[in-house]
Amino acid sequence: MSSELLDALTALEEQKGISRDVLIEAIEAALVTAYKRNFNQAQNVRVDLNLKTGVMVVYSRKDVVEDVEDERLEIALEDAKYINAAYEIGDVVEEEVTPRNFGRIAAQTAKQVVTQRVREAERGLIYEEYVDREDDIVTGVIERQDARNIYVSIGKVEAALPVNEQIQGEIYKPQSRIRVYIMKVERTTRGPQVIVSRTHPGLLRRLFEMEVPEIYDGTVEVKSIAREAGDRSKISVYAHNEEVDPVGSCVGAKGARVQTIVNALNGEKIDIVEWSEDPVVFVANALSPSKVLDVQVNEEEKSTTVVVPDYQLSLAIGKRGQNARLAAKLTGWKIDIKSETDARELGLYPSETSTFIPQEDSQEVVFDLYGDDEE
Repeated sequence: MSSELLDALTALEEQKGISRDVLIEAIEAALVTAYKRNFNQAQNVRVDLNLKTGVMVVYSRKDVVEDVEDERLEIALEDAKYINAAYEIGDVVEEEVTPRNFGRIAAQTAKQVVTQRVREAERGLIYEEYVDREDDIVTGVIERQDARNIYVSIGKVEAALPVNEQIQGEIYKPQSRIRVYIMKVERTTRGPQVIVSRTHPGLLRRLFEMEVPEIYDGTVEVKSIAREAGDRSKISVYAHNEEVDPVGSCVGAKGARVQTIVNALNGEKIDIVEWSEDPVVFVANALSPSKVLDVQVNEEEKSTTVVVPDYQLSLAIGKRGQNARLAAKLTGWKIDIKSETDARELGLYPSETSTFIPQEDSQEVVFDLYGDDEE
């Protein structure tokens, strides 16, 4: 082996961050295997690489014993003393057995090992880089598509966007830029595999963190998200400072902040509501833009009965029950919606357990870019 390989190992250490000692150890181990395979040798051998000259030497290794049972692995004490009088039982005798044409095999084997180790090291570095970015969003370029995935270039790796993580009806054109959420990073035999999503609630959370400084610095906290990707989402927010309006912070001046997020999600509707530890207030907020007259709470079943004005029943339920469904996901409470007339007929409103919510005093905590959502 020439000194050029040693120079190459040094360069790899500097450029790829792969330890030269690790590479040399791997080369020596591979050369042992190559020697045994190419020269039909079964004895115990060691390969030594001279770091100054680049020369590789093969040594056979035999244990010094009293009675020899396998001449390939053992040597008698008497014969060992003939080589060096200092040998004793239990010592190891080494003798050079480098084949004449071993240099060509050594060079080829070393090249294969270095190539493999470089590939493994690069994969390891890529994995370490992206595993730390799980639960984050990145901007990538759509490269190609097959029956199962859309492949998005996000730097050093091509991430997979599975069918079930794609927004229904969204068009993915090659070479177009797209924001995706990194769900999972896995090690595979082909290298690190990055799975990304366009439907994950975490994508919405990260977009708000990017667009709303109050969320990024912790002044406003995102408490929960309910999302039906591509159609509509609800997000509840809470301000730790009473002087800060959490909903207003997320909406921005003239709706600029939330509009940026809506655009990033291709027009997905977003309702922003204020979180409250009081389920009566939280459920009422979550059903916005519908007005709520009364919320009755069953703590044991974690369910609520909500009374709304007759003319707002369809708005409270939403298209295909979407508004009520998202409100239930957002709050974690079951929600049964009754019109005012039905509630009165059933004796549910007004009742002793009713909690009257005065509409003129209630805070408007929903930003609805698209107007009322009629059934």
